[in-house]
Amino acid sequence: MAEADDDRLVTYRTQDNVALIGLNRPAKRNAISDRFVEAINDAVQRAQAECRAAVIHGHGPHFCAGLDLSEHSEKPLFEAVKGSRRWHAVFDHIERGTIPFVSALSGATVGGGFELAAATHIRVADMTAFFALPEGQRGIFVGGGGSVRISRLIGPARMGDMMLTGRVLSAAQMEQWGGVSYVVEEGQVLERATAVAARMAENAEFTNYAIINALPRIADMSSEDGLFAESMVATLATMTDDAKDRLRAFLEKRAAKVTPPGQEG
Repeated sequence: MAEADDDRLVTYRTQDNVALIGLNRPAKRNAISDRFVEAINDAVQRAQAECRAAVIHGHGPHFCAGLDLSEHSEKPLFEAVKGSRRWHAVFDHIERGTIPFVSALSGATVGGGFELAAATHIRVADMTAFFALPEGQRGIFVGGGGSVRISRLIGPARMGDMMLTGRVLSAAQMEQWGGVSYVVEEGQVLERATAVAARMAENAEFTNYAIINALPRIADMSSEDGLFAESMVATLATMTDDAKDRLRAFLEKRAAKVTPPGQEG
């Protein structure tokens, strides 16, 4: 396991084929500044070069309380626009990169923190996690991709409810709304998120790439265009050496079969 540098805004270590990226500004509830965005980007790029899956988590009791408003309030108009577009670019490297990402959510997952979580492919939350989009009360608007990613997760009406009213949701409520994939007990979130990432890291690299890049694009297509794209991706996947080896192992009964929940192993 590679050691983390705890003096950095973002810590980085590896566990087998999984990169563990830690938001490391606990005194500010991991609020995101411009420097923080660049540190996240550096860690994301490193993870995609070195590992087959990654986890983003927060140091301290909170995942991320969103945008550092003390920095944002001083920005000229065009600088704020460019800052938002930089968030878009960095978060897009997570959502449509080369490896799957899991977010481990505890405490505040608010505003830009929720936007960061929405850029990951699977969200694991513990019972302390809470979700809010207080932009309406702050006189601002989401700027880190939330109007696209969060609204696609939970629906624009529910997202609008959160922004208009300041409504705060628990982990269990967010799971019901579709914004969280797994809910675990307090203190277990990083362990569970890492286990999920390790499971994904065992998949064929091309298949993982196709899942995180083709599926969202197919969802934006017409049905006929989506079916055509699916055929192309499915055919490419079966042509990889990895797929051939895995299919051969299954046919020769060397691979595990799909079993009902609770009967694995």
